[in-house]
Amino acid sequence: MLRFDPFTDIDSITKSLLAPGSGSSRSPRFMPMDLYKVDDHYVLHADLPGVDPGSVDVRVDGSTLTLTAHRSAPSEDGVTWLAGERFAGTYRRQLSISDDIDSDRIVASYDNGVLTVSLPIAEKAKPRRIDISSGPPSRAGTDQSAQPVPIEA
Repeated sequence: MLRFDPFTDIDSITKSLLAPGSGSSRSPRFMPMDLYKVDDHYVLHADLPGVDPGSVDVRVDGSTLTLTAHRSAPSEDGVTWLAGERFAGTYRRQLSISDDIDSDRIVASYDNGVLTVSLPIAEKAKPRRIDISSGPPSRAGTDQSAQPVPIEA
């Protein structure tokens, strides 16, 4: 008895298109990165080994942070390749950043094949203590007769 599965062909096509090894063996596939928070900023490290520092570009457009870099392939004149596992071409990664990031103060550096981007948290997003005044609240909220009284919780 033969079993027919109409989804077998679709599954194999989908797997071949979405497989991590898809694309040419010489084009970049991904830009590995780490992202963590330290005190009042986030730090992003992206591995870009062998990339010319002049080709690295970091841009912010609204709420999108775009990292771009290019690694050139070695000249192929008179070369007989025995192995070609290092990627050449353009790397690009886009990340969504929230309004809590102060995009005017983002800084980046590139050292030893690692791109480091510091994303400071905006002052408006940092936790702060609210002083509590004594007395009845005023309608405008600007009663000058009430003196703020710090209350420890």
